[in-house]
Amino acid sequence: MNAMKKLCTEENGHKTVLQGNIAFAAGCVRNGIHAVDGYPGTPSSEVIDKGLSQVQDMITVGWSVSESVALGVGHGHTLAGRDCVVTMKIPGLFQAGDVFTSLATFSVPRGGLVLYVATDFTPSSTQHVIDPHLLYKSTFVPVFEPRSHQELYEASKIAADLARKFNTAVVIQPSGVLCHSEGLVTLTETTTRELAEVAPMKQLNALPNLARMNYDRVMDERMPALTKYIEESPLNIHIKGNGKRGVIAYGVNALYMEEYKDLYDNDIDVLSLGFTNPLPIQKIKDFCASIEGDVYVLDDGYRYLQDECAAAGLTVIGKPDFSKVTEWTPASIAAFLGEEITVKTVAAQPVPRPPMICAGCPYRLFAQVASRMKKSGQLEAIFGDIGCNTLLYFMNALDTGLAMGASESKRTGYVLSKPESASKCISLIGDGTECHSGMDATRNAVFRHVAGVKVVLDNEWTAMTGGQPSPSSPVNLAGDENRFVMTEALRSQGTDVVEVDAYNYKDIRKSLRKALADADEGKFTTLVVQGTCIRKVPKSAYGQKLAVDHEKCISCGACNICSGLSLDENGQPVWNNICSGCVSQTPACMQMCPKGAISVIDPSDIKIEKSSVVLPEPPQEITVPTLSDEERPERLSLSIRGVGGQGNLFFGKVLAQLAFAAGYGDKNIIKGETHGMAQMGGPVVSTFACGNVRSPQIIPGTADSLIVMEKSELLRPGFLGMLKDGGTILFADTAIIPQGFDAEQYPSDEVIAELVDGYNVIKLDILSEAIKLGDTTGRCANVVMLGALSTVAPFNALPEECWLSALKNVTPAKMWAGNYAAFMAGKNLMK
Repeated sequence: MNAMKKLCTEENGHKTVLQGNIAFAAGCVRNGIHAVDGYPGTPSSEVIDKGLSQVQDMITVGWSVSESVALGVGHGHTLAGRDCVVTMKIPGLFQAGDVFTSLATFSVPRGGLVLYVATDFTPSSTQHVIDPHLLYKSTFVPVFEPRSHQELYEASKIAADLARKFNTAVVIQPSGVLCHSEGLVTLTETTTRELAEVAPMKQLNALPNLARMNYDRVMDERMPALTKYIEESPLNIHIKGNGKRGVIAYGVNALYMEEYKDLYDNDIDVLSLGFTNPLPIQKIKDFCASIEGDVYVLDDGYRYLQDECAAAGLTVIGKPDFSKVTEWTPASIAAFLGEEITVKTVAAQPVPRPPMICAGCPYRLFAQVASRMKKSGQLEAIFGDIGCNTLLYFMNALDTGLAMGASESKRTGYVLSKPESASKCISLIGDGTECHSGMDATRNAVFRHVAGVKVVLDNEWTAMTGGQPSPSSPVNLAGDENRFVMTEALRSQGTDVVEVDAYNYKDIRKSLRKALADADEGKFTTLVVQGTCIRKVPKSAYGQKLAVDHEKCISCGACNICSGLSLDENGQPVWNNICSGCVSQTPACMQMCPKGAISVIDPSDIKIEKSSVVLPEPPQEITVPTLSDEERPERLSLSIRGVGGQGNLFFGKVLAQLAFAAGYGDKNIIKGETHGMAQMGGPVVSTFACGNVRSPQIIPGTADSLIVMEKSELLRPGFLGMLKDGGTILFADTAIIPQGFDAEQYPSDEVIAELVDGYNVIKLDILSEAIKLGDTTGRCANVVMLGALSTVAPFNALPEECWLSALKNVTPAKMWAGNYAAFMAGKNLMK
């Protein structure tokens, strides 16, 4: 039984720590939702990708080709009397805008339609920060904004019940912080939902006369009844203080306010709103009337709630005009409310780590061709799209980006204005996005007789969001063989289609030059560059090793195009542990070498030396003592910084189990992590806290300890400021220099030591300890660090048995001996 199936069948009352998206997914199944559809969009993707795709025998689930199509599918489910959730992020809502606004005023009985619209107002992986609250208001659709992981778990039932009660679509809008952090969830009893009665189909039509009728019915029936319901809803909560000062908040900001109230001002009143449309204005007025002094408003996005309060004649304090704040944090809220928090900083620039495509990615050689042609003036513009191809921006192989499917539209408009540039520019798109909405632009270019070149980088999967299937994938979500053939579909649009191997540099260059030359003759060509996403390639393809002939190598650096290698002190290539060997294809670095100095090592020539390391016998039975409240700290908190690929997220898995072993399941356990465009090698920060805690983001000056897995990451803005006075920094003596970065610019040990002078810093060579244990890649260095952490106050208050039990619970059986040895090595380092 897989983990998701176990979660969906677990007994009522079971407590567990879940990522917000997984909590929501489990809630969909356990709350009896009939179907879930969607399109991948960070930070919503895991609901289907990591969650419901694993229990397809328990719920109807699938990916559609776009958000508008998914919403149409969801609406279709409701016409069959079923309750359906449709997942997306905010740009996806706007992509589905026609469908959403047209069905918004349908007001006759059918199954419940729920939109799960995840926000990313920072943004971490989204192309804009436009706030949809005014769209919701103008479409008269109720909006529920969960405030905790528990509410995310319960949200599907809340929304589906509301949808049926008021014959309306309902939006659940969770913060991306909740979607991607993890928190304590108590599973409730599983339920089933009967099919809904459905009105005659002819009443569910968007004809003008019916649209007018639906609108009038919404005004006469839905909105008055819905407003009354939300005014009286127990999900809008007044958390009492002394009535001197108040804050109105919703979503994750309401959770932050609970943390603020606990830490700084227990006397402050908080109106915690579950619903933001329609707003419970009378409840808000009553709250404001109960407060003697100032009332503050916390809005993510723009300032919808603040402006609605002002329109209702209420005096509140919120964002100033033209505020750049789009997403509050616990620290910014504390400052906004007048709390003086001293944030420690260091006067140094962190090492730049722009998001990069993966080592061995099939896009890399095309990027080299495009960037060289751009540098030489053969290309004047490259019009980009959304997805992994966006990362080619950092390789000088892409200029402008806009929205999914828009790359060719931009090129078409450019060439219509500058016909002489048809052979000097290209559009660039991924296969998944071509199938999403890009093919419309392909068809338009053919229809408009616009000459030029469109490049489809075909890696077969929706890679940026985790490798979900799309129409260009070999299989769909259910595992059925795909019958759609993208290249045939492109040919059917009337474009010349040229297919080329993504791992053949010369063919890519030749084909692109030929297509551009043909553009001068008035032709429109679609160049499809084909190579499977390396994350979907079997691991058996990763064994290819490379070597350099030091005599032939002229140290020109032409091979240095990938994060899988770096140059040594002589300017010659050295391959690191994230080199994929271009997954047994012709290696990109080898093709770039002008002297043929790089070659693939014959597997028979690779000598495997048996390790002489003898690992200690690990315990198989671990008795965990029961700790009283007096024996464990009231609160533990920790922040971890490192680089993608160092196993930073593994810390959170172990620490969550540690918290359960120590008895914190009766309090709270919460974890936070970064999600975004950072690929392997990008900066990563994770947080963990348990006990008297609420927020997945740590307020400055409250972390008991900081862990630094890559030493320059200590310099990231705000990181040192998390540490409380007297806290400890565990500092790994590990340097990972980004591909293409001048090693001489990397901060020296002396500079770093000077910057952290006065802090309690413990420097550890965890990588060497891992290698001593026979782990030549150093992958268990994170476990060595966990062993060291177990000896540091206040974490050392928890017995060794708790730590070992936690580590064993998340370690595969075949790796238990190695992880046990690594943990004990970390403890021994601290002696």
